[in-house]
Amino acid sequence: MTGSLRFEVLGPVRAWRGDVEVELGPPQQRAALAVLLLQEGTPLSPSQLVSALWSGAEPRAAVGMVRSYVSRLRQAGVEIESVSGGYALRDASLDATEFQHLIRTGEPRAALRLWHGTPLSGLTGDFAEAARVRLSELRTTAREDAAAADIEAGRHTEAISDLTDLIASEPLRERPRELQMLALYRSGRQAEALEVFTRIQRLLETELGLYPGPELQEMQRRILAGEAVSSSHPTQLPPDLPEFVGRESEKAALSAWLTRPGAVIGIEGLAAIGKTTLAVHVGHTLADRFPDGQLFLDLSASPDPLAELLRGIGVPNPPTSSSERAALWRTRTTGLRLLVVLDNARDTDAVRPLIPAAGAVMITARRRLYGLAHWTKLSGLSPAASTELLEHLVGADRIHHEPAATSALVARTAGLPQVLQAVGARLTSRPSWTMAEAVDRLGRPAPGSPVMPPECGAIEKPYESALAELSPAQARAFRLLSDTPEISIPAASSTLGLPLGDTALLLESLVDAHLLDPSGTDRYRYQEPLRMFARGQVVVAESMQNV
Repeated sequence: MTGSLRFEVLGPVRAWRGDVEVELGPPQQRAALAVLLLQEGTPLSPSQLVSALWSGAEPRAAVGMVRSYVSRLRQAGVEIESVSGGYALRDASLDATEFQHLIRTGEPRAALRLWHGTPLSGLTGDFAEAARVRLSELRTTAREDAAAADIEAGRHTEAISDLTDLIASEPLRERPRELQMLALYRSGRQAEALEVFTRIQRLLETELGLYPGPELQEMQRRILAGEAVSSSHPTQLPPDLPEFVGRESEKAALSAWLTRPGAVIGIEGLAAIGKTTLAVHVGHTLADRFPDGQLFLDLSASPDPLAELLRGIGVPNPPTSSSERAALWRTRTTGLRLLVVLDNARDTDAVRPLIPAAGAVMITARRRLYGLAHWTKLSGLSPAASTELLEHLVGADRIHHEPAATSALVARTAGLPQVLQAVGARLTSRPSWTMAEAVDRLGRPAPGSPVMPPECGAIEKPYESALAELSPAQARAFRLLSDTPEISIPAASSTLGLPLGDTALLLESLVDAHLLDPSGTDRYRYQEPLRMFARGQVVVAESMQNV
C-alpha cells in the first residue's frame, strides 16, 4: 500500500515500509518512480514517461519497458493508478513535499534535516538533472533562511560558520554574502563585514562584469550608516480592545506559531467575526517578542502596500520600481525581529512580496489564501464569552438578573461579535427593557417590513459586503436555501434545480466563504443571523426583478 510507504528523493530514490527498505528495482525503474512522485499526483501518459526517462534517445520498446516498470513497482506495493490511459501516484508520503512544506511554514532547519545526499543520486537523464537543480536551489534557499533565523535569534557565530560553507559552494550568490555581512556586523566585526562587500564586488566584476545588486548595496549602506542593528521600532498596531473576551484556544495556537522564526500565520472567517480584533490583541500580547517593531497594514485601503511598509521601517522615499521596492523590503528586514499584520488580504500573489525576510507575519482574510500560511478559522464566540461581552456592554447586574432570558438572547446571536455589539448598544439605549422583553423585541423583522431597526443595519452591513463578493450562482443559492436553518444536498438540489454534484460544489463554496457551516454528512446549516439576512435578501432580489 502506497499509503503505508514513505518515499525519499532527497538522496538515493528509496521507499520504506516502517523501518524496512522496499526493493525498487534497477535505476531506470527507480527513475520512473521518481518522475511520478515529483508530479505530485498529475497523471503522465506512457509517452510522457518515455520522454522524461530517455530524453529523445529512447529504445524501440520504450513504452513496453515503462509498462513493465509500472507493473513491477505495483508488485512492490507502490499504488500507481491508471488514469485516462496514463499513470499517477497520488497522496504519496514524499520527503521533497515535506521539505517544501517546512520551508513555507518557516522551519528551514527541520527541512534541511530531511536531506541525505544528492537528490536522485544514481539516476541519469535530463529529467533527473533538472529535478536535482531545482531541489538543490530550494536547499540553498533553506540554508539561507536558516542562517537568517540564526541571526535573528542572536546566534551570529553559527550563522557565520554556515554562511562561510555556503559561500564556498556558491561563490557568486549574493544573499549569503549579505547575511554574512549582517552577522559579522552584529558580532562587532564591522571591518570584516565591509570586506565581504569588497570581495564580492571584485569577484562579480572579474567573473561577470557586474556590480553587486541592490540588496548588497543597501546592506553596505546600512553598515556604514550604523543602521544594521535594528529598525526604528515602529509600533503601528491599532489600540487593543479593553473588553476583549474569549478566543483562548485561538490565542494559544497563534502565539505558539508566532514563536517560530519566519512564521506566517493566517486568520480566516466571516466578515466582522473578529479577525482583525484577534490579530491586534495577539500582536499587543506578544509585542515584547518583536522588539524591532510591529507594523499594521489594511490591504483593502492601501494603494501601494510595499511603499507603506518601507516607510514604516524608516525609508521615507521608497524606489518607484516594484521589484526594487521588494528587494529593499527584504534587505531592510533581514535579521529583524519584526511583526507584520496584513489585514483584509484577498490575493496570494499580492501578499507574497510583503513577507519580510525575518520576523513574523499575521494575515487576516475572509477566505483562506492557499500556499502562503498556516491558517486558523474563526467562528462565533462561545456562550460564556458572549455573555461576558454583554456584561461589559450593559452591566453584569442586568445580565445575571434573568439568566434564562440572557441565554436565549445569546443563542440567537450565534456568538457573532458584531451582533452582540449591536444588541448591547440597543439594550443600553433601552434601560427599561428586561432581558425577556429584549428577547421578544430584538431581531430582524419579517422580510418586506417597512421599518428596519438600527441595530439590523449595523449587523448586516458586513454581510452585504460578503454577499457582493459572491458569484450570481452563489448569491442565488445563499438566498433561496434560507427557508430552513438546515438543508441537505438533495433538498438544495431540488430547490436550485441543479444536479447533485453541482449543488454539492456550490454549497462547499459557501462554506469556504463562511456563509454556511457543515452539519453532518451532506448537510449544511445557517447561523441564525445569516439566515435572517438571507431571507431578507430574497425580498430585495424579487423587488429588483419587478422594477
